[in-house]
Amino acid sequence: MTWRALLVGIAAALCLAAASDPAERLPDPGQEAQARSIFRDVRCLVCQNESIDDSQAELAADLRKIVREQVSAGRSDSEIKRFLIDRYGEFVLLTPRFSVGNLALWVAPFLVVVAGAGLLMARLRYRPIEADLTANEVEQLRRIVKDETH
Repeated sequence: MTWRALLVGIAAALCLAAASDPAERLPDPGQEAQARSIFRDVRCLVCQNESIDDSQAELAADLRKIVREQVSAGRSDSEIKRFLIDRYGEFVLLTPRFSVGNLALWVAPFLVVVAGAGLLMARLRYRPIEADLTANEVEQLRRIVKDETH
């Protein structure tokens, strides 16, 4: 047996050990597939950057149990997600829904940068030239401009 095959076997064993308890799984493969699909879009509230499918936290296990109960009760994906959002807030979803509030969070930084650049340009554009000149230089500049207009 080669080392590569041994490493693959160990990795497979670790993956199976990390998988959820078979006793928790739903007997209907279609329902279990639906539940697993939902697991991948629900955030572990302890780990925060993992789905409940990947997390080993107790709260993630509780959320998996809740989702499985909801699936076995015949609820749709959207109904289950609505239930979780009502209970834990929209933060529970790894992929947030489109809303005006989310749009504002994504667009606001760009608007601030554009507004700042606009203010900077306006400030530089309408800055009085005389502010950096001496009184003598201002008088010379006025004479030059007066001569060019006539």
